[in-house]
Amino acid sequence: MATRRLGVGETLGALNAALGPGSPVWIKETRTRHLRSRDFLAPHRALQARFDDGQVPEHLLHALACLQGPGVAPVLRCAPTPAGLSLQLQRPAVFERVLSAVAAYATPALPALPGQRVLLHCPALRSSPCALRLSQLRTVLVADHLARALRAHGVCVRLVPAVQDPHMLTFLQQLRVDWPAASERASSHSLRSHALEEVISAHDGRTLSPGILGRLCLKELVEEQGRTAGYDSNLDNCLVTEDLLSVLAELQEALWHWPEDSHPGLAGSPDTGTDSCLVVHVVSCEEEFQQQKLDLLWRKLVDKAPLRQKHLICGPVKVAGAPGPLMTAPEYYKFRHAQVCKASALKHGGDLAHDPAWTEIFGVLSVATIKFEMLSTAPQSQGEWLLLFNNILPFPDLLSQTAMLDCTAPGLHITARTEMICKFLVQLSMDFSSYYNRVHILGEPRPHRFGQMFVRLQLLRAVREVLHTGLAMLGLPPLSHI
Repeated sequence: MATRRLGVGETLGALNAALGPGSPVWIKETRTRHLRSRDFLAPHRALQARFDDGQVPEHLLHALACLQGPGVAPVLRCAPTPAGLSLQLQRPAVFERVLSAVAAYATPALPALPGQRVLLHCPALRSSPCALRLSQLRTVLVADHLARALRAHGVCVRLVPAVQDPHMLTFLQQLRVDWPAASERASSHSLRSHALEEVISAHDGRTLSPGILGRLCLKELVEEQGRTAGYDSNLDNCLVTEDLLSVLAELQEALWHWPEDSHPGLAGSPDTGTDSCLVVHVVSCEEEFQQQKLDLLWRKLVDKAPLRQKHLICGPVKVAGAPGPLMTAPEYYKFRHAQVCKASALKHGGDLAHDPAWTEIFGVLSVATIKFEMLSTAPQSQGEWLLLFNNILPFPDLLSQTAMLDCTAPGLHITARTEMICKFLVQLSMDFSSYYNRVHILGEPRPHRFGQMFVRLQLLRAVREVLHTGLAMLGLPPLSHI
């Protein structure tokens, strides 16, 4: 039987358990200067809260030094220091375990939502690309990334709306966003009949504009949900339109009809499907109020509307160096693409923008620039052990965290850690760049150095696997050169 992969989470859990009951005290080191002498630290102040004068009993120190267990990294030494209890791993043994099973470290540690179904709704995709604001573009990229992260955990994901505008589909392909297309709208006939029953008294016989059915009071429903749910206190009346009912019809259709292989025993079952599904509306802050109306209208008009609806709100976008404050999404893409072409011309010389061999590369680089700008901020750090300990060993846990949706939290809103992959890849790139500039991987062909060279090549292979997996979570292919 294959040896279980090592894990940062498992090691931290075992370290905390070894000290007995109480709050977690161990932290994983990340800074280069600390990693020279230790990998984990139990700070002195945290130990003082658990032991008299912060002195750890000798038998516990012995237990920590001999720590074992599934997924637990082997310990070299554990000793008190002025900073606290310092622990260093058997680094050669960890290297051997990790590099002998590289593929295992490019997959999620544990399913975040086992057996879960998630309906991701991105209202911005009902507009045309020319009308797509940058804040809306961000919601599209967040939804696409979140879908990839959830599917990597085996979660069944449905994406709504199915895009009808061919120009939007082309733009999404350009952005390497994988989104379904549709040729026709879902029927809203039954919803329309129910809506007319609810709103008929609202217009008192007055003539309404085409496409408007009337007004519906949502105040009572907001009060039923409770103030803690997070609905805007100004929500009162909702203008019910044909377009709004079409949106609800498509959401309801997607909720009731899942692929046959999405979950055995549940496919095609409206009763079970609505109960087991989490609906996440990914919207910009400007769209939040309107989305709350749609959420409540769904509950009002459909008896089996999903009880678990969460709103993932994306903040505003500011583009550094942008020529104008009101850029549309296509203009933003052209702006970044021009910058990529200009940077490549300065680096390689000549105009490569019209060279067919570079067309694909420029496209990928432009999209990568946009996704990293939209989804992350750039951290900083630098180091062989640092590469493995900070980037390869914790990667499975990071993949699990990106798909962690806390659907049990109270209130309307939900958070998603979609920025983690971008931050991680930026950090990995910086760490690897620093390492590659300092270390000669392919040294002189001397037999006594072959072992070291082969280990370093295995480390590079592990970095490549992790990097490619991280890029795949963003829908980005790896490039052979730039």
